Amino acid sequence: MASARGRGLWALPLSMFIGTFAWSFIQVSLPFYIGKISTLDATATLRWTGWILGVSSLVTMVMAPFSARIFGEKNPKRSYVATQMLQGGGFFLMAVSRTLLQLFFSRMLLGFMGAVSTFAFIMVGRSGGDIRRGISAIQSGMTLGQVLGPAVGALVAARLGFRLSFVIAGFMLWACSALVGWGVPTRQPQEHARDRAQTTSVREIATVCLLVLAGSTQIFFLTSILPTILPPLGVPTAMTLEVGGFLIMATGLAAAIGAMAAPRIGEIVGDRTTIVWFLAASSLLLGALALAPGVWSFAIVRFFQVLCIAPIFPLSVAGIAQRASGMSIGIVNSSRIAGGFIGPVLATTLLAWLSPAAVYLTVAAFGLLVAPLVASLGLRRRGGKEAM
Repeated sequence: MASARGRGLWALPLSMFIGTFAWSFIQVSLPFYIGKISTLDATATLRWTGWILGVSSLVTMVMAPFSARIFGEKNPKRSYVATQMLQGGGFFLMAVSRTLLQLFFSRMLLGFMGAVSTFAFIMVGRSGGDIRRGISAIQSGMTLGQVLGPAVGALVAARLGFRLSFVIAGFMLWACSALVGWGVPTRQPQEHARDRAQTTSVREIATVCLLVLAGSTQIFFLTSILPTILPPLGVPTAMTLEVGGFLIMATGLAAAIGAMAAPRIGEIVGDRTTIVWFLAASSLLLGALALAPGVWSFAIVRFFQVLCIAPIFPLSVAGIAQRASGMSIGIVNSSRIAGGFIGPVLATTLLAWLSPAAVYLTVAAFGLLVAPLVASLGLRRRGGKEAM
């Protein structure tokens, strides 16, 4: 039993790292693949890009609360394993897609297969351990996948082809399924039913959802518009794929550092203060992207912006993970996933009509509007005391 629990401490974060790596592995090259197979004009292709990148997140956002309630409450481990297997098959469907419509439906099917991260958060919330550090470990694994996946995926797509990169990513997800099936112990339903008291209010859940949505939108919006914004920053068209991959890798590193530092920052400063100031700082730095004269200065500002926004998710979610039902956790995670839909669609839609600066300022304004809502949350203040 002790060895099984020991494996569980690293198997789930490692699986989330590999899974996120697989998604990031193809995500950075997907806008370029869409441009390659598109037979439409540039404006129409840009709109398709936003929807193809975002549709899986849109469908998953709707499905996550229901899948968490129907499947996650009873056996989140089994649901995690099955979902990873199905999503690996969905990547294989992307590899055989030849038109924008086929690619769109392949991505939509991926969304119907659910969100493994919801089941992962449920497992951590029912584990009986340090919930804040458990969620931060998962978030760190996911952000590390975002760090390494884009650059490797961009190189593989550029050298071996887009379709082969989709196939490789599909096998990675199957490996994640096997890892959790072997390494994470299964808890009986009656165990975690005794462990929690469902005391989260609707207002608290709604506030956490808005915080998570604002933070996720600020992270996920950029990838879909990289092919359009990089050339004006001085990047040759032939190098946009590789430079885009390394740009996402560098800013993903900031996300990993921020997520890993979140528990310690919350202990020193207080969860509430951390969330308010870091969300405000991230929003101001987003606006500063409009002033960047070249790709290097753009990358530096983006690095610090993501460094500020990364602690928002683990600190917001950890406060409710142990007390909330599986469906409530699914709803909160849907907000994170919604950022993966709203970000690309909002960015590509605005960029079709307005300047990149307008995109940055719009996304930044959302974060500034949400920041005052933190006052209604029961988060820890400085010294570890909970604010009522």
